[in-house]
Amino acid sequence: MIKCTKNYYICSMNVLLRLGNIPIDSGVLASFFPEIVGKNQKASALERAGQIIRVKRGLYVVNPELSGKAVSTELVANRLYGPSYVSLQTALRYYGLIPETVYRVQSVTVKHSRSFETPFGYFDYVACTRDYFSIGITHIVKDGYSFVIATPEKALCDLIAYTPNLNLRYRKQVLSYLEEDLRFDMEAFPKLNVDIIRQCAQMGKKKNTLNLLIKLLQG
Repeated sequence: MIKCTKNYYICSMNVLLRLGNIPIDSGVLASFFPEIVGKNQKASALERAGQIIRVKRGLYVVNPELSGKAVSTELVANRLYGPSYVSLQTALRYYGLIPETVYRVQSVTVKHSRSFETPFGYFDYVACTRDYFSIGITHIVKDGYSFVIATPEKALCDLIAYTPNLNLRYRKQVLSYLEEDLRFDMEAFPKLNVDIIRQCAQMGKKKNTLNLLIKLLQG
């Protein structure tokens, strides 16, 4: 860890460049500058200088114009409110399974459902049980950072389970939902992992609909 004891400007730049696009809280940021009293003092100075951007109170990300690294909304979603993982339409779009652009980053959490408005967009979180949370999640590593996201199967189960007033009682309705409402990539559909969907059906909501999804996969 870099510790700044002299030449604050150069040291600040070194710290920020090392952080890249990793969101960091004010306490950790202050630990790089032990000579400054008050954990919020350095964060406030850097924010005023436009070197960091506040995601929410106490959580910051380095200005991409300074770091040269684009902000990862998936990583921000993980750090903004957690434990959580990116899911629902956001994850399906990330995998290229649905064509529509998603304008809100959607996640699932074991905490209470919440929404945030940030400089990087809107972030929505839906609550689930701890037993259900752990099913079908994965870490994606890219460009020196990683984030937690649902597998395609879990993202689809989450979308079905947490979409209000979605009640699919027949296989034909499930197929119509996939093809017409979601415009799901049906060439990729047979490759989905049935075991993950089965676990979701056992531990989560809308068991009957998810069982119909399993039957559709099994032909």
